[in-house]
Order: sequence, then structure tokens, then C-alpha cells
Amino acid sequence: MLVNPANPAADFQLRKLQEAAGVIKRQINIARASTAIEIETAFEIVAQKGADGLLVVQDPFYNSRRDQIVTLAARHKRPVVYPLREFAEIGGLISYGHDLVDGYRQMGVYAGRILKGEKPADLPVVQPTKFEFVINLKTAKTLGLTIPPSLLTTADEVIE
Repeated sequence: MLVNPANPAADFQLRKLQEAAGVIKRQINIARASTAIEIETAFEIVAQKGADGLLVVQDPFYNSRRDQIVTLAARHKRPVVYPLREFAEIGGLISYGHDLVDGYRQMGVYAGRILKGEKPADLPVVQPTKFEFVINLKTAKTLGLTIPPSLLTTADEVIE
């Protein structure tokens, strides 16, 4: 798991992933990175430890470094699951996460309500409602992976 220790949500992300790992009786190793150089080092450590794969958690800094992260995953030949479709679109293996475009639309609706006079404190908390599962078959082939048909049929998009 790649987590940004500078992100205030990092402890929550770690706790939830460790709970999930416990349910399926899997051990997780945590790579922490909050700079571009630390991301490079994290991938080197993941490769040295022979990790079977990597989960990149949702983090604005990682979103801004997606080219670097996807390139490092390819260089180290590691299957990686990403939090947003934008990673899979540029060569990441698999992504599952909220739809950024839909989130921006929701923000616009919210801003419009405020501009029309509604008080922000009176508005409900809005959470993502649309999630996307994207598989990049080109990357799977490069990694020598076969994606089961049952998984392909559940994907919102398959990049060939």
C-alpha cells in the first residue's frame, strides 16, 4: 500500500485497509511517500521485497504525480490498483474510485445553490455517488497477467 503520511486521512486509510486485510487474512506492507523522491524509493523497496502488487490510496499529491507512479509501476513490473480512472487511462493496470467529473458536477450544483442564497451550513454533506472500475488490458498483457472474464464483465471500461 502506498500512502502519503502528510495526508490527514492517512491514518484512517491505513486503519481501514488493515481491517480489510485482517478479514481476508492477508498481510500488508506499507510504503510511505510524500515527495517525488520518496515515491521513487517506495517503488524500489516494493520491488526489493518482491511484493505481488501495490495499492495506491486516494491522495491529491498522488493524483498530481500519476505519470511518475504509472511509469514506476511499469519499470518495476508491478501490478498496481489505483484510486482513479485517470491512472488506468495512461497505462495503469486497474483503477477503482469515484468519478472526478461527476464530483466536479456535484461541486458546481452545490456552488450554484450557495450563489442563489442558500446557507452552506444548511446544505447536506455530499459524497460521491458514481464509482468506476477500469481495467487496462494492454498493461495486463505487458505484465503477463490474464484478467478473468468474470472480472472483465464487471468493469465499467476495458482499455484494449
